[in-house]
Amino acid sequence: MDYAWFIPFCVGIVALLFAGFLIRYVLAQNEGSDKIREISKAIQEGAIAFIGREYKALTVVMVIIAIILAILGKPVINAGLGWELAVALLFGAFCSASAGFLGLTMATRSNGRTAHAAQKSLNDGLRIAFRGGAIMGMCVVGIGVIGLSILYFVFHGYPAARFLQIIPAYGFGASGVAIFARVGGGIFTKAADTGADLVGKVEKGIPEDDPRNAAAIADFVGDNVGDVCGMGADLFESYVDSIIATITLGVIGVSVGLMAKESTAWLLPMLVAAIGIIASIIGCLLVRVGEKLEMGALLNALRRGTFSASILAAIGSALLVWILDVSWGVFWSIFVGLVAGVLIGESTNYFTSYAYSPTRKISKASQTGAGTNIVSGFSNGLMSTMPPVILVAIAIILAFKFANFYGVAIAGIGMLSTLGISLATDAYGPVADNSGGIVEMSGLGPEIRERTDALDSLGNTTAATGKGFAIGAAALTSLALMLSYAQAVGVRTIDLLDFRMIAGLFLGAMLPAIFCAQTMGAVGKTAFVIIEEVRRQFREIKGLMEGTARPEYNKCVDICTRAALKQMLGPGIMTILTPIVIGIILGPIGLGGFLAGAIASGFIFAITMANAGGSWDNAKKFIETGKLGGKGSDAHKAAVVGDTVGDPMKDTSGPSLNIMIKLMSIIALVIAPALLGFAGLIH
Repeated sequence: MDYAWFIPFCVGIVALLFAGFLIRYVLAQNEGSDKIREISKAIQEGAIAFIGREYKALTVVMVIIAIILAILGKPVINAGLGWELAVALLFGAFCSASAGFLGLTMATRSNGRTAHAAQKSLNDGLRIAFRGGAIMGMCVVGIGVIGLSILYFVFHGYPAARFLQIIPAYGFGASGVAIFARVGGGIFTKAADTGADLVGKVEKGIPEDDPRNAAAIADFVGDNVGDVCGMGADLFESYVDSIIATITLGVIGVSVGLMAKESTAWLLPMLVAAIGIIASIIGCLLVRVGEKLEMGALLNALRRGTFSASILAAIGSALLVWILDVSWGVFWSIFVGLVAGVLIGESTNYFTSYAYSPTRKISKASQTGAGTNIVSGFSNGLMSTMPPVILVAIAIILAFKFANFYGVAIAGIGMLSTLGISLATDAYGPVADNSGGIVEMSGLGPEIRERTDALDSLGNTTAATGKGFAIGAAALTSLALMLSYAQAVGVRTIDLLDFRMIAGLFLGAMLPAIFCAQTMGAVGKTAFVIIEEVRRQFREIKGLMEGTARPEYNKCVDICTRAALKQMLGPGIMTILTPIVIGIILGPIGLGGFLAGAIASGFIFAITMANAGGSWDNAKKFIETGKLGGKGSDAHKAAVVGDTVGDPMKDTSGPSLNIMIKLMSIIALVIAPALLGFAGLIH
């Protein structure tokens, strides 16, 4: 056994210990008044109830897939799979679900404490909200590297070729959890948000988080199950899939000439991830802000942490390359990924933050109605695809020049190396959003709400930035997995004269559009039921509008839960089955074309939807600061409509596409042994 593998394992333990330190800090803070505790507890109970029911459904799906993998390894069938892959799949699903559950639990315990702390100072509120989100980041990276290390310890005695068939199943399990968590959580959160917005703000003229709004608690619950648990599962799979793809490419020979020993190809990706974890921990400790209620000051506080972590990760990676006697081209590939990740985040920030002109133009367009708001926002989303696509293209070119396809794969690890703090800035957003709602519902003063609004506006921007980062990481990770698949089945080129390749390319390009139609349609159906329920309560509960009666919050939570769990199955099962069907019908060549089409199309769709939705949301927030007529104005009502259009785009369909393209790519790699030498039913 190579004892150097204990290094990433131990660093993973350090990440969990740091998460424990953050948990202890958060739980030591004052929970606030009885009213704050009551609201926070309702959010926590709703979130845990949803996740419990979702995980039960996921367990059934994952066990069925594991049984199929085990059966396909039997001597009679001999498809090259087997019980080892089934074990790895279930272990990956368990690790992903555990990270998501821990992050969700602590996010729902941080919201009320953040609301109470904001009464004292902005910095106190930011510290609790950020550390509450950082627990998710540390759990994801810590459990991710620990899980991969355990797989190595258990299966390292197998021949290298067999081990390289087993570890993708770990990523398959993580991706399987991610697709259902992201889609299910996204349907829940956006249906509740849409119902709360349209009935509360537009029809009744009350704040979104007004305690009279029956969908308010469901909206808060949705923020956590969608943007904490869902995003965590999304980036957990990106994190482990990028490591798996790099190990695979390194060991099967693509890294020849880049490093002295084959064992280095196994170990290097894990050590780069370990360095990123240490850098992220240091970056988290550097996040603090003064009392200025300015977006620039708040953004700079988070940038200080993320930029510091990136610089430390780059320095650590350089030292690692020097110590292991690896080609400096590998380091420059890691550096390219790091820089590309930071720049993609900044590009997303530019197109979605109301501190910049693109989003302010959408706010101005709202003055002439919802139609011009929607046109302006969608145009902004389309235009925002240019920088990330160019940055990823440049990263691919440079990384390939530096270190061949291995460079492309390890550039993805470079981009994700500081995931611990990148995910912290993302998971911070729902905590801040919840805290603002709790302040509103508990009747705290306008000065406190002003502070939490500042934290919430920052959270909208960091959430959008996090989605941009996740999309860029998904593109590189999916590409690395596709390259690993191509090496595994012997597909060396995309032959434009091969009908199977072209057919697969078009089918792959089509699938993201179908996926988006299903997920957005699911939000629309669920939102319709929620809107009718909120209207019914205003109509039938006497004294509700006057504030003398309490709405039935649990009914909205239950409606969202049942609908989300029912409608998440279709897109998820389609994503799992389609690459298998394409591989059987068109063979490995057709499946290669399918992956290429899906990755390219899914990348564009994901950026467009995430950034259009983020800019619509912040255009509304800009008006709510008092600009262009402020809350209640015609411009504000138009912006609310635009925001409800963007909600399922940015929090359901767009982010879920990241997982879709990664999941299909990892499935292709898992079934590669079964496709080797198989031409397809149509050839």
